[in-house]
Amino acid sequence: MGKGLFAKKSFSERSVIFEEEPLVACQFSWNAKCKYRACDHCLRPLETAEENARRLTGNTNLILPYPECCTTKKDTIVSCEKCGVEYCSPDCLTSANSQYHQTICLGTHERNGIHPLELLDEAWRNIHFPPETNSVMLIVRLLSRIVQCDDPQLAISQILQFCHRTVNEDNALAHKLLGYKFSDQIDKLRTLMQQAFPHETIQQFVTVEGFKSLLALIGTNGQGTGTSALSQWVSEVSKLPLADLEKTNLDQFIDKLYQDIDDHTGSFLNNEGVALYMLQSAANHSCLPNAEVSFLHNNTKLSLVALRDINEGEEIFISYLGECDLQRSRVSRHRELMENYLFECECEKCLKECDNFYITSDEDEDIDV
Repeated sequence: MGKGLFAKKSFSERSVIFEEEPLVACQFSWNAKCKYRACDHCLRPLETAEENARRLTGNTNLILPYPECCTTKKDTIVSCEKCGVEYCSPDCLTSANSQYHQTICLGTHERNGIHPLELLDEAWRNIHFPPETNSVMLIVRLLSRIVQCDDPQLAISQILQFCHRTVNEDNALAHKLLGYKFSDQIDKLRTLMQQAFPHETIQQFVTVEGFKSLLALIGTNGQGTGTSALSQWVSEVSKLPLADLEKTNLDQFIDKLYQDIDDHTGSFLNNEGVALYMLQSAANHSCLPNAEVSFLHNNTKLSLVALRDINEGEEIFISYLGECDLQRSRVSRHRELMENYLFECECEKCLKECDNFYITSDEDEDIDV
């Protein structure tokens, strides 16, 4: 559980409680392999909405109406001169260089698969097939921040502010993150990480226990992010003052578009990644949350939005579970929370259901209660 967040003033339903830039963020390892293009720093899409739709449908002749509603700015895209990594703007390139990229830049446009970071990325991909839920490259950027920071101890202290557990708990969560089938790969990943970072300042994190603690940290605190040029276009065209017939035609076009995408690509639609947020990570879980994480700016800037009116001084709760998991039985929710976060929920919803011993979720039929 987090340290707890409390409202410093009252918030109305759907209002933004706060917004926060990530301490560090990265794309999932499979994005590039699957030809997803996003800023390597903030995940803002680098495809236009039309390019995005053509790739997702497999229809290279597709034309999107109302192209003025596309929010991608192709003329601001830049890349690292040394390695070719792309960014949505010079500002993101500058931020990446100043925070971590100088340390992990491969220094060449060639990808020959022999650099420790390339080997690490490939090893992770072999463990985690799409859809991913985390990335070892988040640890790479955390360690790079320490190496590049003028005050390495400050960067280390920021990492240590995240939730801490016992060594045994870290071991369990590290294995859970990889999947027990691949738990024997931890030392291989650690060795590759050690080869990529021969720096004294981060040695405490590349020991056996230190590396497992970082795996546990990203496993429990990593926040999934997603951006989409197409979804932004859909959002913008929905605001157009169209005549009824035009609106009907547009709705039918979008419905068919998403059906074509589902037929060709399935549900892997967004530029996906993971990030760490200092403030959001302090929020505790509830199966009846009063706030939710949202990404209103189509990048990694996080917005925490109120789901109902929140009074000054009231604790702000988010859900660590997905929407589908929240609809499952108390037993199922507790199992997920214990396996992934090592705590037993005592929220308002769980306490109300604690005397109801009936299992209603299909996935709980095999649980011995």
